[in-house]
Amino acid sequence: MKKLISATLAASLALSLAACGSSASTDSVAASSEAASTESTAASSEAAESTAETSELAGTTLKVAASPTPHAEILNVAKEILAEQGIDLEVVEFSDYVQPNLVTENGEVDANYFQHTPYLDSFNEENGTHLVSVGAVHYEPFGIYPGKSDDLANIADGATIAVPNDTTNEARALQLLAAQGLITVRDGAGLTATVNDITDNPHNLQIKEIEAAQLPRTVQDVDFAVINGNYAMEAGFSVGKDALATEDASSEAAQTYANVLVVKEGRENDPAIQALYAALTGDKVKDYINSTYDGAVVPIF
Repeated sequence: MKKLISATLAASLALSLAACGSSASTDSVAASSEAASTESTAASSEAAESTAETSELAGTTLKVAASPTPHAEILNVAKEILAEQGIDLEVVEFSDYVQPNLVTENGEVDANYFQHTPYLDSFNEENGTHLVSVGAVHYEPFGIYPGKSDDLANIADGATIAVPNDTTNEARALQLLAAQGLITVRDGAGLTATVNDITDNPHNLQIKEIEAAQLPRTVQDVDFAVINGNYAMEAGFSVGKDALATEDASSEAAQTYANVLVVKEGRENDPAIQALYAALTGDKVKDYINSTYDGAVVPIF
């Protein structure tokens, strides 16, 4: 009898444990199923939101005014990115610096890309326009180029250095020379500095002021020349290979004179405009700039 009772209890315990195990397994499967369902729903929701956003922009056409080089070329790279979102980007090229702002103001185009903020601010003030920057894309660095000499570290006393003769560009040139330790510029002079703001000139350098566009032609007549990036590129200089020093991306000049995407005030947060700016500041555009312009154009994002 005791053996029978023991056997019966053992059997009951085994059935009980089996039932508990079955219940735990079922609960685990149910929990896994519920978690998978939740993840699937979340993923579907994210995909739906992404599709909805793309659908909202699909069929949109953006017209952007730009100078041919490098701005229109860079925009054409962004065009490929925007096409994936259903946005058609039309690049309208201009060779002057007035019409792009006027057609942006009157709504003939949606945006423009050719200028830096100081020029934009000056244009607004002089013309009563209402244009604003969406954000910076690139800058075109000044460089110090060799002429009769090519060693900045051992610069000769009395060496002649040619710089642009207009206020804005001369200030950038002087600040670049100061960054190399060749001169000292008065504190606070910033990007309005002139030769009169040089407070220390240990090598008695002779600063020769020349019209900016003429600088590449004068390098053989001076020891060094500080040249705008665009003029250097047009003259066949390689910023990456020929320049002895260039403006750093973190410099005041680079930050101030970065080229910006511009729209009429009130449009800066339009989804399509934001999509354009995102494309212009993405990896594909950055790689294009770095591989194409040999340091003459530098991404600032």
